[in-house]
Amino acid sequence: MGAKRFVAMLSVVAAAGVVQAVGAPTASAAPCPELYVVAIPGTWEPSGASPGAGMLAPVTSGLPSSVRTDYVTYSATAFPWESNVYARSKRQAVDNARGMIGAMAASCGDTRFAIVGYSQGADAAGDLAAEIGTGIGVVPPNRVAGVGLLSDPRRAESDVLIGPWVGGNGASGARIGGFGWLSADTVTLCAAGDLYCSTPEDDFVMRLAGFMAQVSDPTPATALSLRDEAAVIVRDLITAGGLPALMTQLDPGANDRRVDQLVDFYGSQVHTDYTRYVVDGSGTTATSWLHNWLAGKA
Repeated sequence: MGAKRFVAMLSVVAAAGVVQAVGAPTASAAPCPELYVVAIPGTWEPSGASPGAGMLAPVTSGLPSSVRTDYVTYSATAFPWESNVYARSKRQAVDNARGMIGAMAASCGDTRFAIVGYSQGADAAGDLAAEIGTGIGVVPPNRVAGVGLLSDPRRAESDVLIGPWVGGNGASGARIGGFGWLSADTVTLCAAGDLYCSTPEDDFVMRLAGFMAQVSDPTPATALSLRDEAAVIVRDLITAGGLPALMTQLDPGANDRRVDQLVDFYGSQVHTDYTRYVVDGSGTTATSWLHNWLAGKA
């Protein structure tokens, strides 16, 4: 049980991946598209020029001819024994996506942009959207047509949710400051029971694990936001009863229940089955809804 618990707890902090990292693709623009979609895949998914059959494939396949889609290449890893720890991997995705948008914007003054991401890719896509939406991004907010996030580990309950109501924030905590001017144009899709994007507020073990993933490679640029995010966890923990409340979630019985919860979670495939997760009364799935949403912005 000890080894099983250790593996299960490690799994909380990442959707681990082994995609080989290469440089960011250059967004050449000939001719200039009306809409340029930058897609950031999740872990264990192909990226770059050959997205294959990843979760975003049905989202981006078959869009109108006025749309160009490029997939971001990044390492999509999480642990020290992989190519990058989670925070460094995510930062690589943000940097590469930012570079692609900047290159297209420099060449095509009338092109608008959309950003979509899944899992760790949604984490990166959301962070990039927050940059742009708060006025410090590579393009002004009015050039972004929309941002779509599938299973965002930093989902906030206040984000625009498509589909049935789901409680809790993402495992890594909500983004301090939100999406700014892109708040109304950013949508999030989170299936009930997906612990990556829906962690109960009082589950401090999961929240701390998610936070540790975000701080796995801190930089001066992230220090302030990480400090604020840590303060939110500490505030909520004090409100819930302080250290004794945390310790009750770490006793042997609680640990065993958590192992069972994680085994059930991974066995359910809820995190990996958004092609069948229905989000409206017409039977539209999450990936189909995002596809139609992007097509409507072309």
